[in-house]
Amino acid sequence: MPQKREETIIDHLEALRSMLIKCLSALAIGLLPLFFVTPYFMNLLIKIMMGNNSLTLNFFAPMEIFILQIKMALVLDVVVCFPYIAKQVWQFVLPALYDNERNFIKSITMISGSLFTIGILFCLFFILPLVIRFGLSFATDNLQPMFGIGNIISLALWLSLVFGIMFQFPLITYALIRSDIVSYETIKSKRSYVFVGILIMSGLLTPPDIVSQLMLTLPTYGLFEIGLFFGKKSKNI
Repeated sequence: MPQKREETIIDHLEALRSMLIKCLSALAIGLLPLFFVTPYFMNLLIKIMMGNNSLTLNFFAPMEIFILQIKMALVLDVVVCFPYIAKQVWQFVLPALYDNERNFIKSITMISGSLFTIGILFCLFFILPLVIRFGLSFATDNLQPMFGIGNIISLALWLSLVFGIMFQFPLITYALIRSDIVSYETIKSKRSYVFVGILIMSGLLTPPDIVSQLMLTLPTYGLFEIGLFFGKKSKNI
């Protein structure tokens, strides 16, 4: 019996090793082609953020653009390879689940990917242009803006990731209620604490300006309420 258990653990470790190798191989294969795509993606990102504002971005070090393209290539690599990686992780976890758990997690995975994408698009097309306009509003005859491309692109990548993650809130709320980990009444009674928690997280994850913080806090809390609503529906309350 102990020998059988040991073999089972070894089989799981081997399956985990195989899954990790496949995921890392996919990321390695996609990195180089995506590196050559990053200049076009960077130009598109700048156009989206700048809108109609006639503003020239600057770089201040010889290798700054090259390093920035590597960072963007890494982010694009993860985004492009995400479906394949999710499939490999799913195949690894699948044998240990019951049929109802498989269906639930499969639907959760699809919704999670959609919410992550929506969060990124919301950030790119709405939040980032708003942040840029807010920064430009401080310009005067004596104060002229000079934005560095490294700061702008890093801000865009970071905020996009943050919004993609924070847009998982309705899914987390729904899953907690649906799986009976936390009751609907308990979460409902803690709304004020949830709002304060979101506000604190937004302050930690966004740049030190009130606009970015509120632009993350308000949609995230709205999504929390949506998750609470569907969690209530799932329990027929």
